[in-house]
Amino acid sequence: MNDARDTVLARIRGALGDGAGRTPGPFPEDRRRYAASHTSADPGDRTALLAEHLADYRAHVHRTTEEELPSAVGRLLAAHGSRTVVVPPGLPEGWLAETDVEQVHDSGPLTAVELDAVDSVLTGCVLAIAETGTIVLDSGPGQGRRALSLVPDHHVCVIRAPEQVVASVPEAVARLDPARPQTWISGPSATSDIELDRVEGVHGPRTLDVVIVGGAG
Repeated sequence: MNDARDTVLARIRGALGDGAGRTPGPFPEDRRRYAASHTSADPGDRTALLAEHLADYRAHVHRTTEEELPSAVGRLLAAHGSRTVVVPPGLPEGWLAETDVEQVHDSGPLTAVELDAVDSVLTGCVLAIAETGTIVLDSGPGQGRRALSLVPDHHVCVIRAPEQVVASVPEAVARLDPARPQTWISGPSATSDIELDRVEGVHGPRTLDVVIVGGAG
């Protein structure tokens, strides 16, 4: 029992570093093999499974092409009745080319009160996980800091398929940078009380629109 415990703790220490300013080391080889064994060889299968699981979590899933993306974003903002939309740094300008919704840039940065007054936020993501229907943001270009995807009531998130779609959590973890701030999103914000009454929007967006660009339709 002690040998097994020591092995587990040694692997944790190896992944996290020794706390003396060292960056986390690479994943052990057995973790990489495990991630590879849980990778779907068919990108179309991964994207279809992602769309199915996102819908299970009550996200609204939309499929489009690169050319039609700006009009798809415009339609979603109009359908939500949005008058303002938060624009994170690095968001491609063309994504909002076909809407006249007022763009609010997070250049201040915006306070929580200011974010709460904005109708929608538009972001990209770093990757999405097919088997769990999870979208991961890591504050990279076009994603912004974590508050942007947590405070506004409506989140429109763009996923590029198949390159941003992975099959499994181990594959996602192997691709992510553990030093970056991460937000893992599985559907709109929801919770329930002891009576199992579901309430959405308590600690995040009440509405999540996911736009998958490319991949099999």
